[in-house]
Amino acid sequence: MVAIIDDGGNLMYLERHDGTQLAGADIAVGKARAALYFKRPSKALEDAVAGGRPAVMTLNRDVVMVEGGLPLVYQGQYLGAIGVSGGTAAQDGQVAKAGADVLGK
Repeated sequence: MVAIIDDGGNLMYLERHDGTQLAGADIAVGKARAALYFKRPSKALEDAVAGGRPAVMTLNRDVVMVEGGLPLVYQGQYLGAIGVSGGTAAQDGQVAKAGADVLGK
């Protein structure tokens, strides 16, 4: 699944392939929101939790702090974010980067 949100965290685009788990949509949106709300890749939040900062997890129930979310930034302005779910966290991160790179052109 691929989710694109705007700068207010609102879902603008969602692509779900046949046969994917229903939870994937919420996970993709949550990864995008994590990237937007914290202005950093969701992987950085995953790393913070893994590094001994579990309190970060309690900050917002609408975010998923796992690799696969990237903020979309243009000329220093946060325009929104992309979130991906469906593969491993590393694969989701690669797909999110590819999507962010395309959107940035």
